[in-house]
Amino acid sequence: ATRSPLQCRASTMALIRGVRLAMRAASSEAPVFHGTTILCVRKAGETVMIGDGQVTLGSQVIKGNARKLRRLREGRIVAGFAGATADAMTLMERLEEKLDEHSGQLLRSCVDLAAAWRTDKYLRRLEAMMLVADQKHMLTLTGSGDVLEPQNSVMAIGSGGGFAYAAALALTKNGDLPAEEIAKKAMEIAAEMCVYTNDSFIVEKISSDSSE
Repeated sequence: ATRSPLQCRASTMALIRGVRLAMRAASSEAPVFHGTTILCVRKAGETVMIGDGQVTLGSQVIKGNARKLRRLREGRIVAGFAGATADAMTLMERLEEKLDEHSGQLLRSCVDLAAAWRTDKYLRRLEAMMLVADQKHMLTLTGSGDVLEPQNSVMAIGSGGGFAYAAALALTKNGDLPAEEIAKKAMEIAAEMCVYTNDSFIVEKISSDSSE
């Protein structure tokens, strides 16, 4: 049967409302962070964190040698970030404040920071993720209030994190390579597969018997 103009208009308006709702839902999803890969590997008492140097704005590479790792507490803690640089620096400063507040206890400091990150009106707008490690702990912090510990001895964040994680896990379980070699080879694989990751790597190490 032929529909009346009123019925056609109603159908069109319903379609427009559906498209608007879908667009609104898509825009409210957690952001996907481009432009970095951070990987952390622990083996035989040595913890190695590695990050690439690429910064990407849309389809343009802005910088190829950015430093996305930072040592805290006189070198005893290493932190890496993925996401907006300014937001990540703000979170780094907050983490340092929490570490001072809790006498350098990483796990407790991260739990406090994650709680504030989720509930604070200003912090929850920050678009970044953090991976932090010391001699005992390896943790990922997210803006949804999560503090995640690894099921294995490997963690990764960022746009190429999945590639780096899979490669590092395979190398850890199948071979006798040290942690640093595993991290570098895994990042090389991630750089080949992720367009937002390059091969300009920064490496930071924490040994069980030193604060290097």
